[in-house]
Amino acid sequence: MAENERGTLRQAATTMGVILAVLWTVELIDTLTGHRLDYFGIHPRSLAGLLEIFTSPFLHYSWWHLLGNSVPLFVLGFIILLSGQRVFADATLVSVVCSGLFVWLVSPSRSVTLGASGVVFGYLVYILVRGFYTRRISHLLIALAVAAIYGGMLLGLLPLRIGISWQAHVGGALGGVAAAALTHRLDKADRSK
Repeated sequence: MAENERGTLRQAATTMGVILAVLWTVELIDTLTGHRLDYFGIHPRSLAGLLEIFTSPFLHYSWWHLLGNSVPLFVLGFIILLSGQRVFADATLVSVVCSGLFVWLVSPSRSVTLGASGVVFGYLVYILVRGFYTRRISHLLIALAVAAIYGGMLLGLLPLRIGISWQAHVGGALGGVAAAALTHRLDKADRSK
């Protein structure tokens, strides 16, 4: 393996490690303050809820909730980071916004939604569909491997369990599709210059 490939792998792992460290630190602070930060989850159809779109992915209801999101967030984010920091930033932002807006519009009144699972679903679907846009064999093979490992997560798009925000998952998945289309379009524009 070439030195620059090792550097890319190291940088991707470090970036995802820092993101997870932030999430775990936030959950520690939330626990120590009696879960007061949970208030900053998305409150549907409230003006404050629009700002909470950007705070809710950092918050989790419990350590188990955070743990359940941590492994797929790390793995899927790592895979996207191998395509570059800009692609990762675009996929993350689009997933956060689409997931949060869908929650804000569709979730029941008086509910509060928080957690990084919308972003996880955005990453998952981004990886699964980007090969259709890029037509790269490597992207298609990665999508097949990810589908084999994480494909069962797609059941989370259905309203099967009380207390699980299928709205965040569906919004994140829509964001993953939008992010794949967007990053492909930006990549084509860069190559045509």
